[in-house]
Amino acid sequence: MPVYDYKCAEHGLFFELASMDNHAEPAPCPKCDAMSARVIIMSPGILDMAKEKKQAIDRNEAAKHEPQHSTADTRAENAEKLKHGCGCTHKKRRSKLMYTADGSKMFPSMRPWMISH
Repeated sequence: MPVYDYKCAEHGLFFELASMDNHAEPAPCPKCDAMSARVIIMSPGILDMAKEKKQAIDRNEAAKHEPQHSTADTRAENAEKLKHGCGCTHKKRRSKLMYTADGSKMFPSMRPWMISH
């Protein structure tokens, strides 16, 4: 069973074993038996963390649970970009294929022993 933190109004924090099914239930204070609510205590490391690191962690957590889905709008935008060219600098290579006088294929400066498709 895990240990949970509880806070009594008079005596402050105390720790108690509880089953996972009863984790949200209040627990009796060991000193005065008053029912005390469960509290979640933040570790000091999180409080002292740099602002940029906290933002990066929050951004990563949000991205983990919210995958991007393709919608009709984004597909239309991508199709429009591809129609006008994507802006990359890839150039189609010119084939080095040549034909001899009898019509057979010839590949200059390539491997002449290979059979072409």
